[in-house]
Amino acid sequence: MQLLITNSPFSEEQLQHINALLPTLTESQIHWLSGYLAFYRAGNVQGSVQAAIPAEGITAISAPAVEAVQIPKEATIVFGSQTGNAQRLAGRLADRLKADGFDVTVSAMNKFKTNDLKKAVNLFVLVSTHGEGDPPDNAVSFYEFLHSKRAPELKHVKYSVLALGDTSYEFFCKTGQDFDQRLNELGAEKLVDRADCDVDYEETASAWINAVAEKLNQAQAAPAVQAVSAVADATASSVVYTRNQPFQAEVIESINLNGRGSDRETRHLELSLEGSGITYEPGDAVGIVPHNDPQLVKELIEALGWKASEQVTTKDGVSLTIEEAFSTEYEITVLSKTLLEKFEPFAKNDKFKKLLADSNEVRAYVKGRDLLDLVEDFGPFTWQPSDVAGVLRKIPARLYSIASSLNAHPDEVHLTIRKVQYETHGRERNGVCSVYASERLEIGDRVSVFVQSNPNFKLPASHETPVIMIGPGTGVAPFRAFMEEREEQGASGKSWLFFGDRHYVTDFLYQTDWQRMLNEGALTKLEVAFSRDTEQKVYVQHRLLEHAAELYTWIEEGAHLYICGDEKHMAHDVHKALLQIIQEQRGVSEEAAAAYLQELQDAGRYQRDVY
Repeated sequence: MQLLITNSPFSEEQLQHINALLPTLTESQIHWLSGYLAFYRAGNVQGSVQAAIPAEGITAISAPAVEAVQIPKEATIVFGSQTGNAQRLAGRLADRLKADGFDVTVSAMNKFKTNDLKKAVNLFVLVSTHGEGDPPDNAVSFYEFLHSKRAPELKHVKYSVLALGDTSYEFFCKTGQDFDQRLNELGAEKLVDRADCDVDYEETASAWINAVAEKLNQAQAAPAVQAVSAVADATASSVVYTRNQPFQAEVIESINLNGRGSDRETRHLELSLEGSGITYEPGDAVGIVPHNDPQLVKELIEALGWKASEQVTTKDGVSLTIEEAFSTEYEITVLSKTLLEKFEPFAKNDKFKKLLADSNEVRAYVKGRDLLDLVEDFGPFTWQPSDVAGVLRKIPARLYSIASSLNAHPDEVHLTIRKVQYETHGRERNGVCSVYASERLEIGDRVSVFVQSNPNFKLPASHETPVIMIGPGTGVAPFRAFMEEREEQGASGKSWLFFGDRHYVTDFLYQTDWQRMLNEGALTKLEVAFSRDTEQKVYVQHRLLEHAAELYTWIEEGAHLYICGDEKHMAHDVHKALLQIIQEQRGVSEEAAAAYLQELQDAGRYQRDVY
């Protein structure tokens, strides 16, 4: 087919040269030229053609077999993300494919027009699993559409799924698995097998991105593009501080926010970021890579019958003593079905094998137990230090909402961490990171941290927009950051905070901050609910209902709603209260109220950071 002005991006003069040249080229010359152009685009070709690729090397640049029908150079990437991981990985995949010359569309699932599925040719789904196997907030509408009768046939689509999850949860990567199964049911053809990522997802995700790009490039029969892609991918994935390469931040302040007599301890931790170049925005989180409890490590080594000085080599090739490995490298406090299955080859106890055969029994056993329980209950195991790296996963970082504005506290980040301690199965248990932060981190110590951005929990673009913030307990942390930022900006928009905890006298977190902001006008309204100070327990959802009319007025005026904190109880109860308020104030059905809230969520005016 001859190139014309109407079917190509070239000028008339350029077309004359191209159309004169193409018919004269041999097959090998075409292959060579395609590789040369790919290298030229990447800036790898300097000087003459002969200098770039020696003549005697031309025959080595041969194209792979070309399929009869090439896949169009377009890609549609949709993501569902609660904390931003899937969104960031979607961006990395997009950058990789754009560097390879693909026309890429990237969209959050709740922003994606479902009619565009009919136009998609290469579809890539990146999604996390939230709660008990549920899709994240911004994936719900797309998930429900795809699983409904309205979903179209997708026989024209090639696809792949990247699923993010946590193996310590029973429904590991379930949302991604659901998407994979449903796309297959709708007739789509799998381009690359689904990848299921644990919390330490970098290696698996990178491999999946590479596989997707290579598969698409093979289909395009562009010989040299893969080399260009590798350069682009290395650049795109170059992050200074991550879970695998954290910054060593100095502890500059550590204060217990709870008053004397409280049955809780909530640590206000201030860390120095000086010299790191790290930046963040209100709504983002900090990941802390903690150390395990030394006493638990000691008891586990004794139960295994090992010596603390025995050596183990990590997957990264680092040699550590088993004491160091259990303290700083591997997770030993959480059991999962996946972990128990990895222990099966080392088991001698028939009761353990019987347990594994019953999913319900496994589900009941792993809840609240740790590796020491497993060793004591079903030992001895033939497990040895040399097997550790192949069985245990790295200690997952714990994410905490940032409680400060970088503009208000340059080179610092503040966190709000509640100490977790409880007794179960006959033993005292410690929250890995919360007890590490509250009992073992002292001023002057260094702690491994990195920032995780959260694009789904952000202040409105306009300083004039009203905000309604609902954050009981440590859920108030990001709202301290929000209000400090609004103060620094001189924001004129109204602000309303709903805070709750147990007791006014001992548990009013950041009380002096809120009172100062109220007095200075930065914070417009503050409603509190202290559940143990009255005979009848009062929670933040009750305060919402008490102020239903005014709350609805704020929403109608364009206010953005934010919820942060416990997902299982608080967030569910607050959502239910909001539905009731909308239903009553608008005089509509429950379904219509739910649709109204969904519209707010789709517009970015109802955001949740729940855990």
